[in-house]
Amino acid sequence: MVRVLLVEDDETLGFVVQDNLVQEGYEVDLQTDGKAGLAAFTAGTYDVCLLDVMLPELDGFSLAEQIRASGSQVPIIFLTARSLKEDRIRGFKLGGDDYLTKPFSMEELVLRMEAILRRMEVRTPESYLLNFGAYQLDTRNRRLSCGDFSINLTARETDLLKMLAGRANEIIPRDEILVRLWGKSDYFLGRSLDVFVSRLRKYLSQDKTLRLVSVHGVGFRLEV
Repeated sequence: MVRVLLVEDDETLGFVVQDNLVQEGYEVDLQTDGKAGLAAFTAGTYDVCLLDVMLPELDGFSLAEQIRASGSQVPIIFLTARSLKEDRIRGFKLGGDDYLTKPFSMEELVLRMEAILRRMEVRTPESYLLNFGAYQLDTRNRRLSCGDFSINLTARETDLLKMLAGRANEIIPRDEILVRLWGKSDYFLGRSLDVFVSRLRKYLSQDKTLRLVSVHGVGFRLEV
């Protein structure tokens, strides 16, 4: 059974989300403030974290930051009433995998969770190891390696790099990337995509023969 850590200070919303997810077959641990959420995360093992941004004691961004600082790459979905693009970008920079603005439908939440979990499924060794240039991407463990260099990636970084490396030397349109990874294409998600591309460029700097190119007005190409 998939274990979910839900940290939401609105008790009514928290109960509704918990109840619906339980009916969908998830095991849900509901906490109502950031410090309690961190304590639960430290003591337990979870497959997905759903974090409200505006939490008492410790806000959702700070909680996510501490989760990532622990070395965990558990998927994180932020839940918030705020739709500011700065919040979205900050959430992704902190290692968040998705971002849902309140009010949201339970169907959308479940579909987004299922999409993230599907991308993490283990199949065969050949299906999760991807080699390009001097790099190896372990999509199962979300680990990028090149010689002595190695770094843990977020689920979103892994998905994006897998798409680019799997179609090396091909221009992949921005809209296609956004729809496949985020479920839709809009200006704010496009800004988030630019943040992820910028981070991947830094990770790929170990191999000077690789170039992650922005094709103006079209999309991106990983030149190998």
